[in-house]
Amino acid sequence: MPIGTPFHTRTSALCASQSWRTWSGYFVASSYDVVHDYEYHAIRNSAGLIDVSPLYKYDVRGKDALALVNRVITRDAARCAVGQALYSCLCEDDGAVMQDGTVFRLGPDHFRFHLADPSLRWLKLNAIGMDVAIEEVSERIAALALQGPNAFKILREIVDVELGQLRFFRFTTGRILKVPVIISRTGYTGDLGYEIWFGAEHAEPIWDLLMEKGKGFGIKPVGMLALDVARLEAGFILLEVDYIGAEKAMITSQKYSPFEIGLGWTVELKKTRFVGSKALRALNGSSPSRQIVGLEIRLSDYEYLFQQAGLPPQFPMVAWRGAVPVYKDERQVGHATTGGWSPTLKKYIALATLEQDFVQIGTQLEIEVTVNYTRKTAGVTVVKLPFYDPPRKRALFASSNE
Repeated sequence: MPIGTPFHTRTSALCASQSWRTWSGYFVASSYDVVHDYEYHAIRNSAGLIDVSPLYKYDVRGKDALALVNRVITRDAARCAVGQALYSCLCEDDGAVMQDGTVFRLGPDHFRFHLADPSLRWLKLNAIGMDVAIEEVSERIAALALQGPNAFKILREIVDVELGQLRFFRFTTGRILKVPVIISRTGYTGDLGYEIWFGAEHAEPIWDLLMEKGKGFGIKPVGMLALDVARLEAGFILLEVDYIGAEKAMITSQKYSPFEIGLGWTVELKKTRFVGSKALRALNGSSPSRQIVGLEIRLSDYEYLFQQAGLPPQFPMVAWRGAVPVYKDERQVGHATTGGWSPTLKKYIALATLEQDFVQIGTQLEIEVTVNYTRKTAGVTVVKLPFYDPPRKRALFASSNE
């Protein structure tokens, strides 16, 4: 049975919609209001506060901590400085991606994984014979994502450390209400933002302080529906939605290499052997048979289909998840996995896995659309990812007093 996160006393009181979903055995709000629009616009125009505590978290310590991390991720952790975060893939021996996630280097011999799926057993199996201690700290650490253009302005009001020069994918330590916290320049919205990590026993007072200090900056609690739209605009893939993790794949075609899901840049083949390296080296230099791309639905086509049925165009109210066929000259050449209306871009966009012959930017294809219970097709164009990438995401600030 799902349980509440450390913030549940606060999130449940604010969740007017009573719309919940389960994430890793925890209740999280789908949307706090009846519709998620205000929450989405908080991310893009003011600040949104998101409970991301359900992530699995694993501490890796010891003389061989670096060796273990390098064995199980595709990035080169030896090049990761203390205070830096790495986004990486975790693969099986055949090079298929099990999941993607982040690793923080907390000390020379201390790392922390943040993952979507449980991985304690897999980490321990790979650590056999190593001088290393692995500990799951998922329930002991609460986490909040503060995302949006006002995130820095809010956070500088409550933390005792300078954040103005904190670079993208770096983190620092400080205190909020005298509570030790880790503040990372990370997030899943594609916007300016931070993630705050601290002991779960301090969840309620820190939530209250953020909401109080954020009032003047338009802060709102944000649920998963708004986050889905933001991460779609940012071109961020989601495990078990945009690709299937290798451990859950039932047939070969359900397995994906990092090169097929747009994460080939995370594969550093020059480092020493890691899980999946032999298979990935064999693939290096060859084009993958398929690839995740961005699609932009042609609005004139889409609106015409509804006009022919005597209906106004109906754009999805929430980002959809599923397998929607994509065609070229009536032959299916792939499938879209996430799609929806972008309120910021004023475009209907989607993420899709396509055969390699059709992934070039500008390629014209068709996507399946249902109009009045009838399946039709509308034109789409392959476009560059991310759909939305504001400069403020990586911006630095002169000082906390600006």
